[in-house]
Amino acid sequence: MNAHPARPIQQVVIVGASLAGLFAAAACAAAGHQVTLLDRDELGDDALAHPGVPQGRQPHVFLLRGLQIAEELLPGLGAELRADGAVEFDSSRLAWLTEEGWSTVCSSELIGLSLSRPMFERAVRRRVLALPGVQLMAGRSVTGLRRTGATERPWRVRTAEDELAADIVIDASGRGSRLPAWLSALGIGPIRTQEVDSRIGYAVREYTDVPDLDGLAGIVIGSTPATGRGGLALPVEGGNWQVLASGTGPRRPPRDVAGFEASLRALRDPALADLAARSTPVGDVLIHRRNGNRRHRFEQCRNWPAGLLVVGDSLVSFNPIFGQGITVAALDARLLRSGVSRPLDARATRRLMRRLARTAALPWAIAVGQDLRQPTTTGEQSGPQKLTSAWVRELGRQAAHGSARAQLTASRMFHMVGRPAALLHPALLVAAIRGRLGHGGSPTARPTELDLLAMVEDEPAGRTTAADVTGVAGRDRRPGGLADSRR
Repeated sequence: MNAHPARPIQQVVIVGASLAGLFAAAACAAAGHQVTLLDRDELGDDALAHPGVPQGRQPHVFLLRGLQIAEELLPGLGAELRADGAVEFDSSRLAWLTEEGWSTVCSSELIGLSLSRPMFERAVRRRVLALPGVQLMAGRSVTGLRRTGATERPWRVRTAEDELAADIVIDASGRGSRLPAWLSALGIGPIRTQEVDSRIGYAVREYTDVPDLDGLAGIVIGSTPATGRGGLALPVEGGNWQVLASGTGPRRPPRDVAGFEASLRALRDPALADLAARSTPVGDVLIHRRNGNRRHRFEQCRNWPAGLLVVGDSLVSFNPIFGQGITVAALDARLLRSGVSRPLDARATRRLMRRLARTAALPWAIAVGQDLRQPTTTGEQSGPQKLTSAWVRELGRQAAHGSARAQLTASRMFHMVGRPAALLHPALLVAAIRGRLGHGGSPTARPTELDLLAMVEDEPAGRTTAADVTGVAGRDRRPGGLADSRR
């Protein structure tokens, strides 16, 4: 029985069946519509990365806000991901070396998931395709759009094989979206595009037999304008970890093993190089180069047509290192669920596009603010974005000088939960003033759990723990964390 008998059922065609498209399909199905997903790739249920997702083999995190929305759209998804091996992680328990120093390690309720992209997509695709009215047409490359002027099913989505009629078309095809060119052919636009590209490159390798870090959720070595190098290590399913090296311009890490390991050794701290040296590699080094930030300002188009929507990386794509893209796609889907539950005339469509654009405003400001500090970056930043970037650095400074409040505030911003106004808590403003006056507190010490990485080769397996290292026994730990799950 149709759950929405008073509303005409719309035919929705979604271009792209990666996570943004899948979440959009779940949202439209919840509104009672018939949904067809089109994807140029053949999508099987194997372990290979989605070819149309160039960053699909890089580390992925599902932030708390995204997980909450996914549970609304697909109840029980979080439990399924955990059952498949996704690792819970508290971002406040990351050993994080910022430009200002080591952030305070504490515990919070901000729990996300760390997992591989192939496993993530398989689980979501399985759930979405089980929804009533949703179908996937894989191996279909979309070549263009046209409008017929008809009242019903006014859109035609062209593929190499045929045309599909639609009331609503949603572009979720990602970074490689050709929508601006298709719109130009229809006489729609022009579309203004903002780009900020630090010319950053990534290389990643997976490892097993990783030493126990006694409750640390992972390791992040932040890039600075002076070094242009960074890296991270996060756990994924199967007990493995993914280790990533990054670099801008000529410092981009290469594909060969020796060059990758040299990039890890060139970081400001040896933790990632030590972890890789003490672990067993699984597979080759994989590289990724297309990491610029791009924002199409579709919402500013005055002749934007009714029934055409854009979500995910097709609308705003971020440097993947910030881990925001999937959660922004989930936020987009939440807006879609309410937006497509009523008729989408031209005015309603433009209003929904403006709301979708606003969803990405803060993540965009954070991402481009950090990238624009790199000397290799091209692009521009607005005044408000500069202020946001400066305040993010101030939170990092406070977190690197013992402030758990600053660390938790930064974590909430990272997970996209809470109100943006919370970033300006009076206690944080007072601490910022005190810091400028030279009363910023003592720098946070390097997490002593990392000392284990240098000790492993000299100790019998399983005997050395962080409690054996001076000063760690009293550190705050969250029961049931990574260390507990590995024992």
